[in-house]
Amino acid sequence: MKRFEHVIVAGIDGAGAFIQNAKTPCMDAIFASGARTFRAFASRPSISAECWGSMLTGVSPALHGLTNEWISQHAYPTDSRFPTLYKRVRGAYPDAAVAAYCDWSPLVTGIVEADAGVDCLSLRDAELIGPACEYIRSRKPAFMFVHMDSVDGAGHKFGYGTPQHLNQIEVCDRYVQLLYSACRDAGMLDSTLFLVLSDHGGTCDERPEGGYSGSHGGWTEAERRISFLAAGPGIQAGEIGDMNIRDTAAIVLYALGIDMPAFDPNGWTAQLPENLFAGVQVPYIDISGETGAVPRVSRVRHTSQTAE
Repeated sequence: MKRFEHVIVAGIDGAGAFIQNAKTPCMDAIFASGARTFRAFASRPSISAECWGSMLTGVSPALHGLTNEWISQHAYPTDSRFPTLYKRVRGAYPDAAVAAYCDWSPLVTGIVEADAGVDCLSLRDAELIGPACEYIRSRKPAFMFVHMDSVDGAGHKFGYGTPQHLNQIEVCDRYVQLLYSACRDAGMLDSTLFLVLSDHGGTCDERPEGGYSGSHGGWTEAERRISFLAAGPGIQAGEIGDMNIRDTAAIVLYALGIDMPAFDPNGWTAQLPENLFAGVQVPYIDISGETGAVPRVSRVRHTSQTAE
């Protein structure tokens, strides 16, 4: 059963659970009657390609194998046994608008199947939001992922959780409001699941020469905890139960009425978390301790990252 006509996902790279520490009046208002958690788990290792890859495929990094380096040099295979949400939505709704508007360009070139009919654009955050809002108003997409990268840039440059990092989250708070307002302008709000999430957090490390910088990839609380916020008709207000970033894939498919694979420890492990959809309570299998992907640490900003 199709529960929503549209799912809009706003991803704030590198925001971790730090959204709760920033001044975010726009998100506070949007999700005042929505569901939220600041204790969801990133993928392991807590690095962008591993995390966004899991969000889009519903499987662990040990299976999808995506890394920052790989997606920077390769296209996602059209015959993968782990198709992305883009391809699953396209298969269910051949005529629907499906889009990936991402600051970091490898998320377009490396995790979008060429045969999925996805409308793609890659620009810096500040230049991306305007076209993304216009796309929402004109095309009313069934599924759209909008990725913002500047927060991770601030975390790497100044340290995660520092005033500069939190300030950049506050900039993206205004971008989230613009996306939400575009949904209202398009007359979509009554049939839209609107999601905001982060992929990973990060550390704050003192530089030998003075000041701070940040990295991520490990499994400390600051790196592995992420934010997940949901608003829309039928969303249960309050705290969401245990969840992992890859559960976003199950949430999107459930919202759009698309059948999802059965839970498989060696395959699809995306699930519906408790206390998200009103009236839906299913047992949740804890996968937070899963290991298997190669541990790595990310100390270098994506080339597209800038902090305003």
